[in-house]
Amino acid sequence: MLRKLQILFRRDRFSRDLEEEMAFHRAEAAKQFESEGMSVDEARYAAARQFGNMTRLQERSHEMVGFRWESVVQDLVFAIRQLRKNPGFTVTAILMLALGIGVNVAIFAFVDAALIKPLPYENPSRLAVLFESIPVGPRFHLSYLDYLDWKKSNQVFSSLDIYSVGGFILSTPEGTQQTQGASISAGFFRTLGVTPILGRDFGPEEDQSAAPRTTLLSYAAWQKRYGGRRDVVGKTVTLDGNPTTIIGVLPRDFHFAPAEPAEFWATTRASGNCEKNRGCHDFFGIARLKDGVSSASALANLKDVEGQLERQYPDTNRDRLAFMLPLTEVIVGDIRPILLVLLSGAGLLLLIATVNVASLLLVRSESRRREISVRGALGASRARLVGQFAIEGVALVTAGTTVGIAFAWSAMRLLAGAIALFMSVFFSVTPALRLSLSDLRDGLAEGSRGSSGVIWRRFGAHLVVVELATAMVLLMGAGLLGKSFYRLLHVDTGVQPEHVAAIQAAATGNAYSTDAQQIALERELATRISSLPGVKSVAFASQLPLGDGDGIKDFRIVGRSFHGERYETVYREVSAGYFSVLQTKLLRGRYFTDAEDESQPRVVVVNEQMARQYFPDEDPIGKQISVDASMQKKSEIIGVVSDIQEGQLDAAPRAAMYIPFNQDPTSEFAVIVRTSQAEESSIPLLDVAIHKIDPSIATFGGITMTEKIHDSPSSYLHRSSAWLVGGFAAFALLLGVVGLYGVIAYSVSQRTREIGVRMALGAQKSGVYRLILFEAGWLAVIGIALGGCCSVFAGMLMQKLLFQVHSWDVPTLAGVAAVLALAAAAASYLPARRAASVNPVDALRAE
Repeated sequence: MLRKLQILFRRDRFSRDLEEEMAFHRAEAAKQFESEGMSVDEARYAAARQFGNMTRLQERSHEMVGFRWESVVQDLVFAIRQLRKNPGFTVTAILMLALGIGVNVAIFAFVDAALIKPLPYENPSRLAVLFESIPVGPRFHLSYLDYLDWKKSNQVFSSLDIYSVGGFILSTPEGTQQTQGASISAGFFRTLGVTPILGRDFGPEEDQSAAPRTTLLSYAAWQKRYGGRRDVVGKTVTLDGNPTTIIGVLPRDFHFAPAEPAEFWATTRASGNCEKNRGCHDFFGIARLKDGVSSASALANLKDVEGQLERQYPDTNRDRLAFMLPLTEVIVGDIRPILLVLLSGAGLLLLIATVNVASLLLVRSESRRREISVRGALGASRARLVGQFAIEGVALVTAGTTVGIAFAWSAMRLLAGAIALFMSVFFSVTPALRLSLSDLRDGLAEGSRGSSGVIWRRFGAHLVVVELATAMVLLMGAGLLGKSFYRLLHVDTGVQPEHVAAIQAAATGNAYSTDAQQIALERELATRISSLPGVKSVAFASQLPLGDGDGIKDFRIVGRSFHGERYETVYREVSAGYFSVLQTKLLRGRYFTDAEDESQPRVVVVNEQMARQYFPDEDPIGKQISVDASMQKKSEIIGVVSDIQEGQLDAAPRAAMYIPFNQDPTSEFAVIVRTSQAEESSIPLLDVAIHKIDPSIATFGGITMTEKIHDSPSSYLHRSSAWLVGGFAAFALLLGVVGLYGVIAYSVSQRTREIGVRMALGAQKSGVYRLILFEAGWLAVIGIALGGCCSVFAGMLMQKLLFQVHSWDVPTLAGVAAVLALAAAAASYLPARRAASVNPVDALRAE
């Protein structure tokens, strides 16, 4: 061992000693031959022939005793020179590797953050989110009074708290502004197992009506609004017009996706109007299961409690059931399938890219067979040749990895390194497997003849079929999602969105605490805004259409016998000009008038879905309904309008009723205008007009109706899915084309002699074109056919993501097949052209 270490550090001396020792043995052998009667020259030649190639012997000796850095440097310089001489191959290979690495690293970063890393809570697997299930769906809010009963009566939770997502009106020296926030019960963070990094948590009774108002800051809000100052604890901030004391700051890594991006976390007040009404549902529950209690048994116990409440309070709790999901499922459940599909697709792309580059390396190695043979004949050992290919593989992967990491900078570098190591080994071994020292003499003599490529051609052909089928599936998915997105954007919303803009307003404080003050503000705003340049009409509404579909109320039909049926409808307060601004069609009856206030009989306009659902065989005009269980506040239906999409674009129309703003006013509302000019320019004018009336009115959420349609959650989901799948489809198509090119080019290189013979015997160039394109065509046809079958199955799996599109949409299938066929033809043309350009004389002479 000591001898080897000395050799490693004294290479020059070792080389000299080795040469002297080899010269000594040659001289001794020559003397032996001379003693047997040979002449001096004959003896020297016989000794040299006996020892063989001296260069090869020296390299083998060096390889046996150590690692030669000078050889590595030489091979690296030679590899870079070879890659620079073939820029087309080099750029293609690097881009393929960068694509495979970059996509994998980027997708894995998302998967790691969403699915692998544990949630930043204490024992997160024991946390569950609680809902109330109603006939419309399973994930609806629960009431504050139901929460108190659940907390008192359950036997399965060690703690149970609530949260409500919303915003606060923040008063600052610069004016009022809307900020993201959440209202929670006092034990919320203790249930999660989260402790503030500064200050303290809420006390056990800090959510009671008599307790001082307090709030916790998110870490981001602490940095952004207070510069990270530690003296922020104890400061007072005004939220919704109420002085509130900051008592602490949450950890930097804390996040709670259902309420993101909340800046202020304040306790809910037991004295609020909604908290006193069991029929007001505004909260979600968060609970920690007791040790040893399963989710199934916890839900069963909760359903028992809810059943007792239904019997005790039939008017408000009829048909309401408890529903529970693990917190991890609520946060990542909807995106887990998408992320896993993306990760699988990224892995498949990496595999295809890897084998494609290996295919290109093999094609390139065909042109280097004479070089390899010459180097072997001159003494290069198998290890030295393998080392040369290894260096070239490492150089390619290093460049590809660098570009790939730049492409996915925020992803995990460890994964990139692991992938790079795998591919370095793979690309080093692929061409090296073609080396056989026993074939060097044949290679030197035959140069370009390919005698062992049949296996690779078959494997490559199968791989190309898989690549094309994969591209077909992804292209079909992208086409279906793109068509679905197009139809989603053009669905009938009951609104003419062009030239419509809106802004949210919140008038807090005592100046707008009564109905009369709120109505007076609405009328003053209408007068001021109507005089703005370009404004044709103005309206007000408690919520904008195309929202989350919340704001549901139970109602009864006056004069119809009641047997516990549950009638539910979307409830909106709107001004008299609301339907005119949105240009919603009046089907029967009339609209509101501005004179219909609290002094006039109560009236209501319903949509077509409500008329169809609750008045199927009769005219609803003139009928009376009540949202008050006591039936004291009766409203007469005076009109039926076409369905306005109150929920998401891909949701079915829901029953909706519209109440005159003047009969049920609110201090938080949306201002909506129709303009004769670009609607984007109206938003700042609305903001200025509102603040001229009262600077303390908070304004936020300025948006055009077209933007609201395009940026709605359902549109975002469909658009993102289409772009993601489309991106993978483009990558897969590119890889499929490169793979097809590699296989056909390799096939042409293997069949050079055959093509030369054919042309020498009179074959025309058109015949050679047909020969090569026929081979490529069969691969493309098989890949497209296989991909078409798989596409229909994949479309069925993603049917939930589609909107008004069938999984077997024929036009999309035909269009994708045509695109893939054209791409395959383009990939096959270049090697076919090269084959048709073969000179028969040169081909036969090379053989």
